[in-house]
Amino acid sequence: MSDVRFDNRVAIVTGSGNGLGKTYALELAKRGAKVVVNDLGGSAFGGGSDKAAADVVVDEIKAAGGEAAANYDSVIDGDKIIQTAMDNFGRVDIVINNAGILRDKTFHKMTDEDWDLIYDVHVRGAYKVTHAAWPYMRENGYGRLIFTASAAGIYGNFGQTNYAMAKLGLHGMSQTLALEGRSKNIMVNTIAPIAGSRLTETVMPKKIVDALRPEFVMPLVLKLCDENSDETGGLFEVGAGFIAKVRWERTKGKCFSIKNNFTPEDINAAWDEITDFSESTHPANIADSNRDIMRNLKA
Repeated sequence: MSDVRFDNRVAIVTGSGNGLGKTYALELAKRGAKVVVNDLGGSAFGGGSDKAAADVVVDEIKAAGGEAAANYDSVIDGDKIIQTAMDNFGRVDIVINNAGILRDKTFHKMTDEDWDLIYDVHVRGAYKVTHAAWPYMRENGYGRLIFTASAAGIYGNFGQTNYAMAKLGLHGMSQTLALEGRSKNIMVNTIAPIAGSRLTETVMPKKIVDALRPEFVMPLVLKLCDENSDETGGLFEVGAGFIAKVRWERTKGKCFSIKNNFTPEDINAAWDEITDFSESTHPANIADSNRDIMRNLKA
């Protein structure tokens, strides 16, 4: 099996001054990519800025013989991040949407600022960066995109309504982009990682944070960014050496006759059947999802 290399590829990693993003940037550069290291240099909660975060990573890449350029913009200004790649390297091949912050609060204590800031950084930021890169990828007939979700988005997590909303929203975005990008050789996937970072250290014991090394997530991300990978539309949980692909599951369900009205009492009577996963199904797309509905209409 050939080595995973990124020679002549240009990669953009948002939020790559620390943690996962830094690990991706360093390894991509080590394997031949030219890397745009984006980091606003703010806190884990969205405040402040500091150019040193990106500069340190760029200097490390250059010291090892690689090529890199720093970008200090917020992901909200995604067009500026992509322009940095174009100005320095002339193309965009890989975008890893990694930047993120936390504003954890229970829902009854959450403010509009807590909600809006999480949405802006995670969802709008990933949209702005990706939307700016998309035309170049389409024109080149090549692209690899990674979105960063979370188990909080897949399963929910106490005190993270805003974060869970944003993280599952990113997966929804990636699902549609995977469909729209495939014909142009643009592969789009989502990871739900758990790794030691400035974010997880606010909610986990230090011993666990130190053990959950970002290096345990990085190999999957680089595999998905490989030019030889045709994986697209996937959602993967990853951390501490564990990697698994996640898919939707639903029950076989129950179709009621629509020739006559059916009632809440009818649903009560069939509730065990409606919620029984012993014969589960796995719709792969909207057509699969709607198939039983369409059959019931025809019947």
